[in-house]
Amino acid sequence: MNVSKKDAKRQAKILVVDDDPGLLRLLTIRLRSESYEVEPVSSAADALAAAVRFRPDLVITDLRMDKMDGMGLLKELQARWPSLKVIILTAHGTIPDAVRATQGGAFGFLTKPVEKQELLEHVRKALKISGMPAIDEEWRAGIVTRSSLLEEKLAQAQTAAASDARVLLTGEAGVGKKLFARAIHDASSRAGGPFQVVTVAETAERELERTLFGPDGTDGALTATHGGTVVVDDIADLPAGLQVRLVELLKDSPASGDGLPRRPRLIAVSRRDLTQLMVSGRFREDLYYRLNVVHIDLPPLARRREDIPLLVAHFLTLLAAETGSRKIYAPEAVELLATVDWPGNVHQLQAVVRQNVAMSPAEIISAEITQAAVGEGPNRLPSFDDARDEFTRNYLMQILQITGGNVSQAARLAKRNRTDFYKLLARHQLSSDEFKSRTN
Repeated sequence: MNVSKKDAKRQAKILVVDDDPGLLRLLTIRLRSESYEVEPVSSAADALAAAVRFRPDLVITDLRMDKMDGMGLLKELQARWPSLKVIILTAHGTIPDAVRATQGGAFGFLTKPVEKQELLEHVRKALKISGMPAIDEEWRAGIVTRSSLLEEKLAQAQTAAASDARVLLTGEAGVGKKLFARAIHDASSRAGGPFQVVTVAETAERELERTLFGPDGTDGALTATHGGTVVVDDIADLPAGLQVRLVELLKDSPASGDGLPRRPRLIAVSRRDLTQLMVSGRFREDLYYRLNVVHIDLPPLARRREDIPLLVAHFLTLLAAETGSRKIYAPEAVELLATVDWPGNVHQLQAVVRQNVAMSPAEIISAEITQAAVGEGPNRLPSFDDARDEFTRNYLMQILQITGGNVSQAARLAKRNRTDFYKLLARHQLSSDEFKSRTN
């Protein structure tokens, strides 16, 4: 199935924008009859949102539209995808405007009513030099970017996917490491097999051992023979005993399988520096080098700010599908979002967009509402991991207060064994003795 998808010739994608329903339908029919994949939308705002999801090779847009006209759309598209070709549709009376549009970067213009052969000829010429890559990109469909830095990482991911090499994905919390892992899986020969994520952090050691290795050393996430992909998230938190077991497993499981059945491919994920943990003796050196066959370090959002407008448009599209109500940002609000540091990266940006959509009474989200969400300083919102750590620490303090510092009782209430509960206390720098003294 994967071979046929990759070998099949991809249809050119054309985004058509016109607020005249009749003309929009006519253009769509004509282009689809020539086997083009067409996405029709009725406004510039819808076009910008669709471009992120649809990834067109060409845009055909009317010049005269409400709110944002074809010239405004052209400028936005050029800012986000400089090499994407745009054809302007115009009435006779606005031909001078269309000429100015071509001088401003449009590929060309067509006058209404549009003749079919003239339309198709312009389309064929534009597609020959279209900037959108004419390759199968389904494997990376979930990753929204126009950053050259992130494109380099995607190229690494695609190269790694062509082999069975183990991959180590690192980067700050919220940069999309698990999304990259999924892309590697989808681009590989293992795409037909299962994709499983196992989260190490704060999972009881016995449960984690059963999940990874199976009850008797078989049929675990890493010891099954389905040939899929297993992502071990928070690999830095893997207990010492399980690090030993994983080293032994990887010794017997070469990075490149040469037959079926085969064990799943391992992709390790970490937001912490494993080399520093090796120096401190908390992570095995031999395990690190077995995991680090291909290392991809993902950049934080602050190093790819050009992606922020695209991500915002993408999140607005998702929320519109979820709520049935579409909202857009005022230009100055988008500019504000692009200046924030985003310590929580893409996850934090998505949370702010969701909050803005919920709090805005109008269709256009103002800069004032946006400012209130991000605060006066760039780091008002905590990252996801910081917020989770704060919640966990408060929970542990509360449960120790309830039990008067009795660790056995507290562990039972938290549904953790004593060993794991002590690890949680140590990780969050809490001592049960402090809570015993408060009850005396």
